[in-house]
Amino acid sequence: MLTETQIGQIAEELADAERDRTMVPLLTARHPEMTVEDSYAVQNEWRRRGIAAGRRPTGRKIGLTSKVMQAATGITEPDYGTIFADMVHETGAVLQHGAFTGVRVEVELAFVLGRDLAGAGLTGRETTIFDVLDATDYVVPAVEILSSRIEMEGRTIVDTISDNAAMGAMVHGGRPVRPHDVDLRWVSALLYRNETIEESGVAAAVLGHPARGVAWLADRLAGHGDRLEAGEIILAGSFTRPMWVHPGDTVHCDYGDLGAVTCRFI
Repeated sequence: MLTETQIGQIAEELADAERDRTMVPLLTARHPEMTVEDSYAVQNEWRRRGIAAGRRPTGRKIGLTSKVMQAATGITEPDYGTIFADMVHETGAVLQHGAFTGVRVEVELAFVLGRDLAGAGLTGRETTIFDVLDATDYVVPAVEILSSRIEMEGRTIVDTISDNAAMGAMVHGGRPVRPHDVDLRWVSALLYRNETIEESGVAAAVLGHPARGVAWLADRLAGHGDRLEAGEIILAGSFTRPMWVHPGDTVHCDYGDLGAVTCRFI
């Protein structure tokens, strides 16, 4: 287990890397004793410092929930990170490519909660997809922008969690829907880069149902005495592989009946 001093030093490194658009060396190479709980402690300290600096938390992201994402990263368990309000953009956004490092995009559904959602550690029973659907006000198409503050080659789940699950930003758009009005398993998407389809997928790739990722998160947070709160945006996990983007690229994600999400990198 890391000491509080080590956790604070790593959180500061990551905050500096985010500010300077740089990457730090692998944490697991320098701290081979780090555990998953250590990495969440680092992430929580990074989050606390962000809030102290004036950033406003507005939700959570879930990562590595689909087989395609696990195969792409070599990591076989989900993780989660914080979404700050300054990370959230609307469709049509023009984004500075240089504001991120290791820039990739993923296709996701975002759940916007209408009421609090407490997990098993607080309720005494595992959270189900029905709990998630009942707590959700609406679901909206989204694209997540990944940004890595830790060098990518050889990363483990410990590195990724410490790095706020590689959360850079998100862009939402399309048509928001009530969770019971659509079979969310069958929401599909075509991901374009500069008018060429690069990836496609179906939301059931996320643990069989995208709401299952949110249920996992509620239970995981409850283990830390925390809960999901009304009004939070929850990115449920990608159902395509991450797609690399470069300056000048336009990203367009077609969700069929749910509309589209578009952004451009300059």
